[in-house]
Amino acid sequence: PTKPRLASDLEGSDWIGKGQCVILHTKVVRQYQQHYRDIPPTSGDEECLYWIRFLTYHMAKANLSQELYSLMFSLDWVSIKARIMGPAPLINDYVEHGSILDKENSDVRCQFQEFLSQSAHHLEQRPFPDVVQLALSQPHTSEVYRQARQQALNRAKGGKLYFDLINKRSVESLSYLVIHPHQGFIYSACFSHDGTKVASCGASKTLKVFKSTSGEKLAEIQAHEEEVLCCAFTYDDRLIATCSSDRKVKVWNAEQGKLLRAFAEEHEEQVNHCEFTNTARRLLLATCSNDSCMNVKLWNLNKPSSQNTMFGHFEPVNHCCFSPDDSYLSTSCNDGTVKLFQVSSANEWKTIDVRSMFADGEEVIVKCSTWSPDSKRVICAARNAVLVFDVESSDMLLEIRTNRLSMVQYCHACPTSNLLAIAFSNYALELWDLENSKKKADCSGHLSWVQRVQFSNDGSKLLSCSDDQTVRLWETQKVHTSSAIGLKRDSDVLFNNEEIIVSAADNCNRLQVRDGRTSSVLFQSEEMLSRIRCTCLSRHPSAVALGQESGSVQVLDVPSGKHLATLQGHTKTVLHCRFSLNGQTLITSSEDTTIRVWKWQSGECTVLQGHKEQVRCFSLLSDSMNDSSLLSWSFDGTVKVWDIERGERLQDIQAHQGAILSCHVSPDRCLFATTSADKTAKLWSIPSWQCTHTLRGHQECVRSCRFSWDSRRLATGDDNGEIRLWSVEDGSLLKICSRDGKGGMDSLHGGWVSDLHFSPDDSLLVSAGGYIKWWSVVTGEALQTFYPTGSALKKIHVSPDFSTFVTIDNIGRRLLQKTK
Repeated sequence: PTKPRLASDLEGSDWIGKGQCVILHTKVVRQYQQHYRDIPPTSGDEECLYWIRFLTYHMAKANLSQELYSLMFSLDWVSIKARIMGPAPLINDYVEHGSILDKENSDVRCQFQEFLSQSAHHLEQRPFPDVVQLALSQPHTSEVYRQARQQALNRAKGGKLYFDLINKRSVESLSYLVIHPHQGFIYSACFSHDGTKVASCGASKTLKVFKSTSGEKLAEIQAHEEEVLCCAFTYDDRLIATCSSDRKVKVWNAEQGKLLRAFAEEHEEQVNHCEFTNTARRLLLATCSNDSCMNVKLWNLNKPSSQNTMFGHFEPVNHCCFSPDDSYLSTSCNDGTVKLFQVSSANEWKTIDVRSMFADGEEVIVKCSTWSPDSKRVICAARNAVLVFDVESSDMLLEIRTNRLSMVQYCHACPTSNLLAIAFSNYALELWDLENSKKKADCSGHLSWVQRVQFSNDGSKLLSCSDDQTVRLWETQKVHTSSAIGLKRDSDVLFNNEEIIVSAADNCNRLQVRDGRTSSVLFQSEEMLSRIRCTCLSRHPSAVALGQESGSVQVLDVPSGKHLATLQGHTKTVLHCRFSLNGQTLITSSEDTTIRVWKWQSGECTVLQGHKEQVRCFSLLSDSMNDSSLLSWSFDGTVKVWDIERGERLQDIQAHQGAILSCHVSPDRCLFATTSADKTAKLWSIPSWQCTHTLRGHQECVRSCRFSWDSRRLATGDDNGEIRLWSVEDGSLLKICSRDGKGGMDSLHGGWVSDLHFSPDDSLLVSAGGYIKWWSVVTGEALQTFYPTGSALKKIHVSPDFSTFVTIDNIGRRLLQKTK
């Protein structure tokens, strides 16, 4: 539907004055109020769509400020409009009518707008999420939270499940807008030069353009026959170029989405990157591809064929980038070099050998390059490093090395400052100051690889796009000045009545022990030389242990932090540690394939040897102090049973063909379950150590498992986000927990299912992955979903009464949820 004649055409007519227009708009609003006095519009029919789309417009034009305040400061209206139209038009309402709303309460307007912007990607999912649960994550001082809390309390009386965050100050989001523009991986996103628009493209084969303030879609183009790998605006934002796996380069009118030019003949392999010159002096388009030799080209849009081909690379070229003054073009290649070409002549000026900065024998692929604002430095990304070179001398000026387990996907230098943004394969985005070589911030939140990052032309904004199908936008100044301190996900929690104690390493490699409810730090260690990889708490005596990459294990007093013991023996990373029930024994497992049992106060140690690969984890077969049996499982596919008092191996079980990823002992101690990368789970009898049932059906690695408290059911979760409930007695499948619509991101649990817990009465199941979900064990239906600020939850700690849940996400935010 379109705006009615009285609201648009008549408004500009000569024969209707401004006062008459106000009257007409007022009549339209009164008509709505009369028609929907009892029940608001909720369906998608034409009449409802009109009201949902244009009601705020009519209220603003009618000068009905109080009605506009009441509508737009209502969580009910947010839920209605977002459900029918998506979040972008709603966010745009707050931007468009901001000056009116701010007269009533600018803080409340900001609170609603921020809530919508940060939750936009969730509000695009189907089935539609529970807006009340989403809003409960907002700060306690927010009007959004106040309304959500009241609605949650009312609905909870009818049996609805809601969860409230205890420590709100730890979940402030840095991204000001998160949108979900494509179904599929997003390979590229870029700002328009004026910063008002963003273009994105990816595996969906489409190009989309949307507002950078609200995410409102401005254009959608079916751009190519195959994946679109890159998009770029011209300096005046009138044109957008795209390139694709289909070997074609296309140029589009940015406003109308009309195809203006297609270059389909010259590249013989996929075109990886495209970029326009930065200034109006001379408009050229550069492209690079996987072609064997003629892989870098310059295009004049007025000519049907390329203007120049730049020779020098004989392997795929991944990226090309004009210097800020357009004098040079840098190219980044699989051969481990960056070449600088003179744009005027298309001749090679010099080669920077990036390979020489790495150890001999390492494959070095240069992913991308970017220029400093003064064109005097070129910055390139290869493997797990970012290298800064002087353009004149080709000397390396600076090297930023990252975690060996993550690869740099992309980097971009801010046009107006010394900031450098780096995108990683470990879902992270970091900001570095090139002047002093210091990291300024961790900008995390993506659920998968971050493929591209770019500053706006004025440096005020930053965007990132990811395989998680989202584009995130950040305010550079807020990110720049924020703390980069966060907690690591390997943690331990003690519940003691109302007391909650949390231990975890932070990203400065210090061990922190915190009061879970108040967030106050009870103890913080000095920065460790070797990375902390695991931690565990002891109730009696009050102590904390930590295992390190060096193989060292340390025990510290809580809360004083006094050093109690250093235990040496492991030769590789310590992966897991746990105190015995009486706190006198500490058990550790390592990448060195051994388990060590320590009388930690004396240093006496028993070594359990037998696994051929790293020990994934272990579990005591009983909580009884008289039972010394230990179960361990490994990437070698075996489960071993040990007597830890005598150091003897009691059983050696070849359980799976693939790595064992989880194991759990039933509460009645009659069975244990194993899950594996071979996509199966198995049930084993403890008395006989024989497999009783093999559970098949998962299509991906089975990552987690948990017995119900009555030992009659087993829950398993896999890497595709699927959870299955099985009968322990006969191994039959009882339920597949609802996938919530197979097309949505929500159906994937936002990632692997990494942990599972039953409620004490076995009626509920909580699962952790990218999200936290609560399920009905009887029906298999999802009862509630909590979306953390970050993602990739490794573990969820559950209080004995199933009312409090503690976890740490991948951006170091500690989340404590309390049942309403």
